[in-house]
Amino acid sequence: MPSALVLLAKGTEEMEMVIAADVLRRGEVDVTIAGLDGAGPVECSRKVVIVPDIALSSVSQKDFDVVVLPGGGPGAESMAASSTVGEILKKQEARGALIACICAAPIALSKHGIGKDCAVTSHPAVKEVLVKAGYKYSDDRVVLDKKILTSRGPGTAFEFALAIVEQLQGKENRDSLVPPMLLKE
Repeated sequence: MPSALVLLAKGTEEMEMVIAADVLRRGEVDVTIAGLDGAGPVECSRKVVIVPDIALSSVSQKDFDVVVLPGGGPGAESMAASSTVGEILKKQEARGALIACICAAPIALSKHGIGKDCAVTSHPAVKEVLVKAGYKYSDDRVVLDKKILTSRGPGTAFEFALAIVEQLQGKENRDSLVPPMLLKE
């Protein structure tokens, strides 16, 4: 079963985190939600409190098939500022494994020097940061370039999560998830 590490920080956009974790689990991906600042409850961007599975500092050296960074301005800033997140992303990139960022989270890519030659998308609020960092910017809802998958925001969270499932489990698995969730494509 493929594995995913989903990061959670104070100020994370809860829809993006929960939709990604939920859809990945529906797609038969083993998901670990790791709290950037520990294993205690995390207050997200809209004051929803989520308890991670584990503290990021307790995540073993296990290799994950995907590392997922949800957005939300304050959460994305914390991930961009974290040397631990930087190490995880650099290891993931060196292994040629998937990295998925949505909304403001692609700023962590630029901060940690990940996917410099890739096309990306993001929430419009951080577009200029990515353009100035030299990324090829796209306004598409989901962008996959090499092993960097990015998306725009809460309204694209299902498309983002389904794209991750497709990368890990194939198009047939991805497509099988759409009807039971009553998603409109």
